[in-house]
This record gives sequence, C-alpha cells and structure tokens, in this order.
Amino acid sequence: MKITPADQQLLSVLRENARASTAEIARRLRLSRTTVQSRIERLERSGVIAGYTVRVHDQAERGHIRAHIMITVLPKQMPAVVDALRAMPEVRSLHSVSGPFDLVALGVAPGVGEMDELTDRIGAIDGVERTTSSIILSAKFER
Repeated sequence: MKITPADQQLLSVLRENARASTAEIARRLRLSRTTVQSRIERLERSGVIAGYTVRVHDQAERGHIRAHIMITVLPKQMPAVVDALRAMPEVRSLHSVSGPFDLVALGVAPGVGEMDELTDRIGAIDGVERTTSSIILSAKFER
C-alpha cells in the first residue's frame, strides 16, 4: 500500500498519542472526523498500522539508566540470541544494524549496578561474542 503525505501526517499524530480521539485528530489535521476514521481503518486493514503500544512517562522511570548496547553475534547464532534478548524485560527494543556490530539493544535499568548486571547477562548469552554500551545522557526528542 502506498502511504500518502496525509497518511504520514496522521501516523505522526498517532505516534504522539494513539489514544487521541478522532475529533481531536481531525481538528489537528483540519480534516473531517469521517475522513480520519476511514483513513485509520484503511491503514489498520492494510497492515500499515500493526498495533498500538504504551509509552511510559519519564517520571515513572525517573532515575533509571538507559543505554544502547551494541552486540556482536557469532555466525548462525542470531535466532537464539534474539530469543534470549526478547526474554529480558530490561531490553526495550532490538535492532539489526550494519557496521561492526550486529545488533543494538535499548536497555533500561534502575541504576548503574543493574545496568552493569544487564550487560553482563547479555554478554553471557551463548552466541554473543562481544558487547559495548553507551549510556544515554538525555533524549532530545522521541516519536
């Protein structure tokens, strides 16, 4: 399915607040509620919108440490490593990347000690060759 510029604007509004009412979205985009509702339904039906999720407010995890954890995986071990990482609730997202690392995980832990323990657990997964972490100092914006 081709995503139009109007669809992109709608998706941007939904990324900010997927629970916004159709009327609120329509006002922001200067469209009718019927148009907004039909676009959302079309995007859901076609699989462009695959689902909705929860974003936790920063205050709820105030003081938590966030880090990008770069991971190098041994040959043919990727599926097992991904499954092991998926089972760790502290790993919030995982991306396959190009370059010297194979994966980049976003880890969240209550403190530095727990982040150290998380990176040790990741490094101990069968098939993980090496990890390197970068603590996130601040988020300039997220969508």
